[in-house]
Amino acid sequence: MRLTCFQTVTEKPLPAELSVLVSQSLQNQYLADPDVQLMLRVAEGDDDAFEQLVMLYQDRMVGFFFHLLHDRAAAEDLAQEVFLRVFRSRERYEPKARFSTWLFRIAHNLASNQKRGTVKRREIPLASGSGQHDFQPNGQILAEKSALMPTRQLDSSEMRDVVRNALDELGERQKTAVLLHKFEGMSYEEIGEIMGLGAVAVKSLLSRARIKLKESLEKYL
Repeated sequence: MRLTCFQTVTEKPLPAELSVLVSQSLQNQYLADPDVQLMLRVAEGDDDAFEQLVMLYQDRMVGFFFHLLHDRAAAEDLAQEVFLRVFRSRERYEPKARFSTWLFRIAHNLASNQKRGTVKRREIPLASGSGQHDFQPNGQILAEKSALMPTRQLDSSEMRDVVRNALDELGERQKTAVLLHKFEGMSYEEIGEIMGLGAVAVKSLLSRARIKLKESLEKYL
C-alpha cells in the first residue's frame, strides 16, 4: 500500500517577531547570572539590591579606572558616575548580557570620553564596609598569567613599578583589553562586547600587547 505523507507547513516569523524571539532568548540566557537578578530587583525599586551591587563592584570599578588614569580621586569619581548611570537607567534595564559585561561597558565608555570634560562629583556615597585597597596593578598576577615571571626576585613595590611601566607603554585599547582579560578574567567575546570589537580583533589586541609586555619585561627574565 502506498502511503501519502503530509508535510505541515509552518509560517515563518515576521522579522519583527523574530527580533522579539531573539531578544527574549538573550534575556533568558543571562537570567542565571545572580548579579542580573540583583539588577532586576533594582529595576523594581529594591534599594538594598543596589547597595549589594555597589558593594560587589565598587572596588573593581575604582581599580579599573585607577589602572588607566593613575589618579585615585578621578578613579573614585568615575566609579561613582558608573553607579549613578546604572541607577538612573534601572527602569529601562534589560538583561542582554552578563551584568559585569554591561557594567564594564559603561565604565569603558566613561574612560574613553574622560578627556572630553569633567565628570560629576560623587552623588552616591561609597558603600559602607568597603575596605581601603591599594589599587596599584598586581604585578605578580599579571606576570604569572602572562608567563613572564621575572627570574630574579623583586620586592612587591618594585614589581608594581615594573609592571605598571610596562602597562603604560601599551596603547589605550591594548591596555584596556589586558586589564579586562587578565585582571577581570573576561573572555574575548565579553571584551568585544565591552569595547565594541569582534572576538578576533580582541585576540589580535591581546597578542600584540603580550609581545610588547614581553619586550618591556625582557631584562627581568
